[in-house]
Amino acid sequence: MKALLCDIDGVVLQDERALPGARELVARLVAGSMPFLFLTNYPSQTPADLSDRFRGAGIDVEVPLKHFYTSAIATAEFLNDQAGERRKAYVVGEGALVHALYQAGFTLSDTEADYVVLGETRSFNFDMIRRAAYLIQKGARFVATNPDVAGPEGRPSCGALAAPIERMTGQQPFYVGKPNAFMMRAALRYLQVHSEETWIVGDNMETDIIAGIQSGLETVLVLSGVSRKEELPRYPYRPHHVVADAVAFLELLEKVAPLSVPQARG
Repeated sequence: MKALLCDIDGVVLQDERALPGARELVARLVAGSMPFLFLTNYPSQTPADLSDRFRGAGIDVEVPLKHFYTSAIATAEFLNDQAGERRKAYVVGEGALVHALYQAGFTLSDTEADYVVLGETRSFNFDMIRRAAYLIQKGARFVATNPDVAGPEGRPSCGALAAPIERMTGQQPFYVGKPNAFMMRAALRYLQVHSEETWIVGDNMETDIIAGIQSGLETVLVLSGVSRKEELPRYPYRPHHVVADAVAFLELLEKVAPLSVPQARG
């Protein structure tokens, strides 16, 4: 292993609580020289928000913002690659997604749009559904950050918010986040590493593990989140490693990639 993608919810955090071994794992990654990202499908938080969330959960390790990667960032990269000169978007989402699209050169509009981009927002309402459906029916392409129906603390996530728009238009969105391999490949490009030398650790067989397998990564399922050990036989694919929690993953990490500390200059 030369690089690591680490899911956040179910591996490091459970809602706003640090899971066992989370602080030690974060400290180990920050102290070493191995490229890594903390990855999340949820688009409503910026890297700065995620850093604050770590601290609020008691993980008192300073994590540089470059080590956080979200589905909002991946969505902006996808659209930047696809859009050409067609850069008007109607966005249903919060500041993190809006900022990512703005940084990618998109103009936000609620009257004319080349894309309807759906993320997450606590203010989701009737008018957003109506406007998104109208623009899609006029020809806007429908793109969404992630297919999850529920996020941390059980709040409705993007997949749930997409449902009424799908029913009205008859069109399903293109989901950028896991299990789409696009997000994995975008993260690898961001780190400038290759799939064959990268591991992904996550808690969900239907997002993290299948995305890793489809992208050619070595996969580690952590049993501290969504997926349970007794459920594994029903899947036609399997993770390369199964561990109980971040504590056990850290033990595995020490075996396959002993700590390498950056050399001091001068």
